[in-house]
This record gives sequence, structure tokens and C-alpha cells, in this order.
Amino acid sequence: MLNIGIMGCGRIGQVHGETLRGMTNARAAAVADAIPDAAEALGARLGARVMDTDTILADDGIDAVIIGTPTTTHYNLIHAAAAAGKAIFCEKPVDLSVDRIRDCLRAIDKASVPFMTAFNRRFDPNFAHLQRQIADQVIGSVELVTILSRDPAPPPIGYIRTSGGIFRDMMIHDLDMARFLLGEDPVELTAAGSCLVDPEIGEAGDFDTAVVTLKTASGKLCQISNSRRATYGYDQRVEVHGSAGMLRADNVLENTVELSNSDGLRRAATQPFFLERYSAAYRAEMEHFVQAVTLGAPVSPSGIDGLKAQILADAADTAARDNETKTLDLGAS
Repeated sequence: MLNIGIMGCGRIGQVHGETLRGMTNARAAAVADAIPDAAEALGARLGARVMDTDTILADDGIDAVIIGTPTTTHYNLIHAAAAAGKAIFCEKPVDLSVDRIRDCLRAIDKASVPFMTAFNRRFDPNFAHLQRQIADQVIGSVELVTILSRDPAPPPIGYIRTSGGIFRDMMIHDLDMARFLLGEDPVELTAAGSCLVDPEIGEAGDFDTAVVTLKTASGKLCQISNSRRATYGYDQRVEVHGSAGMLRADNVLENTVELSNSDGLRRAATQPFFLERYSAAYRAEMEHFVQAVTLGAPVSPSGIDGLKAQILADAADTAARDNETKTLDLGAS
């Protein structure tokens, strides 16, 4: 039984806690949060002890930690968890600074502890199946990847001001997905951003609508489209065109019932947001982490994956503001 301490009892900590409650080979042994009531509530639901983060890290009976606290706290918690010999499951982004991520990775390597960056979309059943089809050469050689990601509504402006911006907060998932599906790192990036949804977002120095184009050394292309607004629900689609065919993963709907009548065809709405859309992915990623740590196998996505996604997000933000193409060398990351 793998004993795990959950650090951060907000929305994502609760998701991971519920996942652990349904597992037979791992459990939430302890929880911690800067807001005592949040920790008490989650601890009571999971049957977990309520501690502070220092006590969790000092407890020899806890094998691993989930870092689901605000991004600004990740750096110190990663260093402390690595020094304590804990396996680490860390929500993205690892940090908003590439140099600080590299520093974290050095601490992890020195301690030789497992570290997983929680890019949950790799574990979505549809996207994972699509990637396996690519690996099996079902569509031949990949030529063009298209990723569409649109939120139903923008987050609060207070969140926008501290999130690092649309490329680092939202598109970072898609940048990781691009690497996952292309099968090689991009070497060139162009980007553009606009503020079309909420003027306050622009006043806060961010974009709410953005596009990125990536190109690999072999010439494969990827187009990513993001918006903070989709009036029809949570829009998450992927299309991969290859030399021998095309693969597509469409939106997950609330149900599969389709109405046909004299007015035409009507289908159900998309899942409302990420918690519903990616519920299976959250379960699968935690199962992977627990199994890998238990068996001593490699975890993926790794800290290097988190670093490369952050480098791409930084490059996209700079390219959009400077209106220039960025040359990349992720192999030197």
C-alpha cells in the first residue's frame, strides 16, 4: 500500500483524493492546506490525518506526495520533498521560471526520487488511443497535428494576473500534447495573441485568444488554437493528418443521444469543463504514478517534459508579443 500525502486541498487536491479513495494499492494518508477548514473537510472525507506540509515530509510512513498547491509554492515543496526522499507528483506548471524548474530537476536527480509532471491529458482515453494509433503507423507518417482547446468562460481576473498568462497556464497542456503526438520536439515556433473576450484580460497584460504553429526538424507541423470563451461548452479536439490517413478525437458529450426531426439534427452539449471532461484521465494518471512508484518503474510525463513545455510556453508568449519566429533547441534543455 502506497501512503500518499496530499499538499493542497483545493479543487485539484480533492480530485486526486477521490481517485485515491477508489484505489486498493494506494491511499491518502495525510492532507495539508494553508486553509485549515479545507484540510479538515478533505481529511474527514478521505479518512486521512490532517497535518502541515513539514510534518507530512518528515513522516517516514508517507511514501509520496501530491503537490497541488499554488504554483508559487512548488519550488520550495519540490526541494523539501526530494530531500525527504518522497516520490513526487506535481501539478503543472512545475514553476513559472525555466531556471527554477532546472534547479528543481537537479534536486530531484540528486535525491534520486521519482517525479511526475501532471499533464493529465496524455491519459485521456481518447487522446491516449489516438497516440497509440499514431505509434502503430495506422495513418502512416504524421504530417499535420491540429489541437483545439477552448474554455467555456475566462477565469477570474485575479487568477489571470498571477497565472503567467494564457500560454503558460492554458496552452501549456496543448504544447505538451503537441510533443506527445508529433513524436519529436519542435525546432521552430510562431505565435499570435489577441484580446477579444474580455478587455480586463488585456489590461492585465494577457491575451484571451491565441494561436501557435510548431515545426519539427523533419518538417511536421502542429497548429494550436486557444480561446478563453466557447459559448457551446468545453471544446477539446485533436486531429492528426498523416501520409496514409487521418485520426480525430472529438469532444466528449454529456450523452450520446441524437434527436432527428423536421428542424434537423440535435446532439447533447459538450462536457461543461475540465473536471468532467478529464475525470477518466485524472484516474489513469494517478494509477500510472502509483504503479510506477510501487514497481520502481519510470514515470511519465517526467520533470523534463514539464521543463520542455514551459520553454515552449515562454517562447510562445515572447513570439506573440514580438511578432517574430522563435528557433528552439529543446534537446539542450
